[in-house]
Amino acid sequence: MSKQKTLKGSFSLCGKGLHTGLSLTVTFNPAPENTGYKIQRIDLDGMPTIQAIAENVVDTQRGTVLGKGDVRVSTIEHGMSALYAMGIDNCLIQVNGPEFPILDGSASMYVQKIKEIGCEEQNAPKDWYVIRHKIEVKDEETGSCITILPDEEFSLTAMCSFNSKFINSQFATLDCVEKFAEEIAPARTFVFVRDIEPLLKANLIKGGDLDNAIVIYEKQTTQERLDTLADMLKVERRDANELGYIQHKPLVWENECTRHKLLDIIGDMALIGKPIKGRIIATRPGHTINNKFARQMRREIRKHEIQAPIYDPNEQPVMDNCRIRELLPHRYPMQLVDKVISLGATSIVGVKNVTANEPFFTGHFPQEPVMPGVLQIEAMAQCGGLLVLNTLEEPERWSTYFMKIDDVKFRQKVVPGDTLLFKVELLAPLRHGISSMKGYVFVGDHVVSEATFTAQIVKNK
Repeated sequence: MSKQKTLKGSFSLCGKGLHTGLSLTVTFNPAPENTGYKIQRIDLDGMPTIQAIAENVVDTQRGTVLGKGDVRVSTIEHGMSALYAMGIDNCLIQVNGPEFPILDGSASMYVQKIKEIGCEEQNAPKDWYVIRHKIEVKDEETGSCITILPDEEFSLTAMCSFNSKFINSQFATLDCVEKFAEEIAPARTFVFVRDIEPLLKANLIKGGDLDNAIVIYEKQTTQERLDTLADMLKVERRDANELGYIQHKPLVWENECTRHKLLDIIGDMALIGKPIKGRIIATRPGHTINNKFARQMRREIRKHEIQAPIYDPNEQPVMDNCRIRELLPHRYPMQLVDKVISLGATSIVGVKNVTANEPFFTGHFPQEPVMPGVLQIEAMAQCGGLLVLNTLEEPERWSTYFMKIDDVKFRQKVVPGDTLLFKVELLAPLRHGISSMKGYVFVGDHVVSEATFTAQIVKNK
């Protein structure tokens, strides 16, 4: 089981803000497990903190802007993409102004600093959200669309159409998140000359220059107008007849612009609040559709806050019925676990197929058979017993007796034909022969019951 990670120490990066032109410093700090990402404005009274989640995004026109009340923090996406892609789950980010510094327009400096400072594994398990079915968000006006499909790992493909003769259609793929540092992080932000004038008039991109952005001159304008823009940006004038890229250094890749779009998607995905296992296909992405997707994902997660284990009946069980009978004293009709399909140091997943011939259906209830809730709890307890016994050198010489059951909830009926999945996790290490556990019972993707247990192991006479 993978564990959450935070930074081993703190690091800072300094530079100017893209839109404000201010001299800014952003500092990334370790944070306790289950913190997620938090951004703190240390330049304001009270040093207010904003949770970096999709619902707190207040603007997506020229970057991702988080807001809480009157507090704003913008241009966060490059730093957030580095945290997410480098596997950092918990981080407190402090900034002394209204935006992150733009640096070189990519995520490279963030990645480099994360590598230098290192990551630290924490005790809490990494809370993956596994995609089980297709999820899609669209923007009919722009033609933007983001689709996520089931997959065992995380991957992302971005396809862009720039409505330009000079740079038309591109695509970029990240098939393994470990390649982010080399294949995506160095991709710089970009802007079209046609968009610069409106941005300047809107009092934006005060800190924009050729050191932090690729400028694309793809639609010819008058020499006078181009000269005016060059003077405003404090760059060398150029011939209005020569279309192409305006930059101090050449493109890293031919599709660098689309790779940067992919970088932005990952930065906006960081606001989902959980790492994702699934394959994303993004068509004409941008911060607006990215945030719409992140919000939809958060709604999906809330609907399936506790995810059912993945069950493949074709796979060999970790424990079959015979092995379970060697470890547990229960026999027909009270052996309620058919097999174990997953067993780790702190968690177990068991299976029971509920048939119409179960003896408890005779009286509960003959006309509308329903599995008694108390037997669901008993089955969870048996899985918990197997989990605890698995920590012992000679498990056959011990038995597990449950001392207390708390927080029992029943959410829906269990009926003939249902396949029950029991997931039980240790809440604390075994001490003095006593352990506490949390158990869930699933049918399909739905939790049907849950409970917390306290158990004691006793040596057999």
